[in-house]
Amino acid sequence: MKILIVDDEVLVRRSLSRALKNKGYEVTEAVNGTEGLQFWKSINPDLVFLDVLMPGMTGPEVLKEIGSDSKAKVILMSAFSGEHNMQTAQQMGANLFVPKPFEDIFAVVKMAEDLLA
Repeated sequence: MKILIVDDEVLVRRSLSRALKNKGYEVTEAVNGTEGLQFWKSINPDLVFLDVLMPGMTGPEVLKEIGSDSKAKVILMSAFSGEHNMQTAQQMGANLFVPKPFEDIFAVVKMAEDLLA
């Protein structure tokens, strides 16, 4: 399984990446939406963790650009959970919404695995 993590926060990328790699997943990290879009098109991931607010291209802009061309499941993440929730995430084309900071990284990984099952 190929997983792409798109987030400008290094701590979020590192913690998710470490937890996912420990489970045996192939993980690619992107530092912003523009880089994330390039990786998404080139590696064709099974799952994408996508931050909402990033410099350059935002998560919703990346989703709009990808459109329905991708088979990937998408988990939208944001520290601004007042603005974004499961309903708005699904309207943008994501499968799940996860507020940041994560209370339990292993619970987030479990949600990702359930989404891929």
